[in-house]
Amino acid sequence: MWNETSAGEGASGGGVSVEFPLPSWQADSGVPKSPSAQGGRGVPDVAGNADPMTGYQVLVDGKAQVIGGTSAVAPLWAALIARCNQKLGRPLGDLHAALYALGGKGFRDITSGNNGSYQAGPGWDACTGLGSPQGEALVAALAAFKS
Repeated sequence: MWNETSAGEGASGGGVSVEFPLPSWQADSGVPKSPSAQGGRGVPDVAGNADPMTGYQVLVDGKAQVIGGTSAVAPLWAALIARCNQKLGRPLGDLHAALYALGGKGFRDITSGNNGSYQAGPGWDACTGLGSPQGEALVAALAAFKS
């Protein structure tokens, strides 16, 4: 869980939408009411290490730098899903419903910390979603999933 707001460095996002309704695949995940007291879509669905202080060393124009944030984690998730597609021999497509139906299998649940607005806790939360992936466990759970 990343929250460095006291140092002026930012925090992870997350929350409950006032614009988009709660999707059916999140109905049993414990998404709290939105600020408008209606059931809204909870975000994020999943997490990854996005802290720019402990992020990913990359080369840009021949110079090493460390990056973080969604710009670092989104490509990691895309690569993980591509690896899952390859291992399973089929495209996963829109896997929101499948991820929520796994009941936490394939994820490391983040249970402590906050993002300034919401507290992390067991199960889905508005700081880290379902948690961070455990690659081999996730692909095994997806292989066993029957929709």
